[in-house]
Amino acid sequence: MRLVLSRSSFSVMHLFLIAIPLCHALVATPSIPEVDVAIIGGGLSGLSAAKELAAANKSIVVLEARDRVGGRVLNANLAGKDVQELGGEYIGPTQNRVLALAAELGLPTYKTYTEGNSTFYRNGTARHYKDGLGGIPPVGLDTLVELAVFMTDINNLASTVDLEEPWNTPNATALDSMTLETYVNSKLSTSDSRVLLDVAIPAILSTEMKEPSLLYSLWCIAAAGDETGPGTINRLIGVDGGAQDSRVSGGTQLLATLLAERLGSENIYLDTPVRKVQLKESRYLVSSDENTVSARHVVCAMSPPLVTRITFDPPLPAGRDQLNQRMPMGALGKAIAIYPSAWWRDEGLNGVGVSDTGAIRVTYDNSPADGSFGAMMGFIEADEMRKLDTASEDEVKRQVKQSFANLFGPRVDDATDVLIQRWDLEEFSRGGPSALMPPGVLTQYGSYLRAPVGRIHFAGTETSLRWIGYMDGAISSGERVAGEILENW
Repeated sequence: MRLVLSRSSFSVMHLFLIAIPLCHALVATPSIPEVDVAIIGGGLSGLSAAKELAAANKSIVVLEARDRVGGRVLNANLAGKDVQELGGEYIGPTQNRVLALAAELGLPTYKTYTEGNSTFYRNGTARHYKDGLGGIPPVGLDTLVELAVFMTDINNLASTVDLEEPWNTPNATALDSMTLETYVNSKLSTSDSRVLLDVAIPAILSTEMKEPSLLYSLWCIAAAGDETGPGTINRLIGVDGGAQDSRVSGGTQLLATLLAERLGSENIYLDTPVRKVQLKESRYLVSSDENTVSARHVVCAMSPPLVTRITFDPPLPAGRDQLNQRMPMGALGKAIAIYPSAWWRDEGLNGVGVSDTGAIRVTYDNSPADGSFGAMMGFIEADEMRKLDTASEDEVKRQVKQSFANLFGPRVDDATDVLIQRWDLEEFSRGGPSALMPPGVLTQYGSYLRAPVGRIHFAGTETSLRWIGYMDGAISSGERVAGEILENW
């Protein structure tokens, strides 16, 4: 059917079409907030970057996908009791950035409980022992000698790693071509040595030894120190004077919540998962489902694999994208059994346990400083965590109690509560404590890890030069990115 318009009808339509833009002009178009820096991620790395930038009088906004700040630090508030940490928890010597932040925020620290005997569950039998060997349970002399040589060798090898550019480490290609397991198998021959390493490595990296490259593992060991000297595997596995030396009063999530309070709630958007970062003219549009901000600089303060969830326009360089795709998250869970009192202390035990079987292989006394109630904590790591990813909460608790019972006997069944946190299942973490590098990744793609893309910058504990995978590394990475932005302003 042919549509025919008369002159009069055309005039009316012409006026109508003219009126449309006039009507639109009367409707206010929402303005897009403009800031100097948009920070994606409200964990310790993002908040630390925001703190430094705000101190330099730069306007910031923190866009956090969760309904809380803190990322992988999380407090559980117990009714009528103190808190328990379900995420990052321990701090120790040479972790200078987290120690400084705790002091700045007025958060005292206290020592992890170690008085009394530790426990080693091996071949179906629990043995209690006085820890005088730097965390090594009672084993045969041949195993002790073998482990001592191994730890000396791996520490010496780690001391050769270039912390800033590990891909330039002497013999980097060869070191990055093999897994940590390949190296360990070439050094250890006794079954007890291998069992203890099979426990220690997942406790440090939340991976099995077959997953990370040797070079990446050496880099993590070397990073467990400060300017006074390189890190050691001894420090990573140690309690007194080691990575598990102390705790923060009130729980480590206070590091994040107090930082957020200083920044102001108006500068922090919760429940705001960023979907797209688009360069438009000279500024970046950072968009979630409901909000868009315009920023001169953008900070991605998250683990590399989570960056892949964001659409970048223009796309990130292929090498950066390959890095993001090739760094899987470690697998990690925590379980904490709550008791009216720390009854194991009455039995002369300190709650430190090592087991060759079960969902939990490493335990610590997690009771508060005042001992007002008892708390037994265990890590669920790597393959043990993956096995439980599809299990029900009740089944996880059953296996957790069995693991505790192997080490400390039937009284573990008297728990008034068992707290479970499976970081693998947490939507905006998908594992922890950090992403890892399998063979070939560090030497081929490592140079993209900290390199900005235009004015998009990358923070997160994986990008730190010190204490990779720890709260200290997250904080220092945020401070580094802030300095990077300010230096090139």
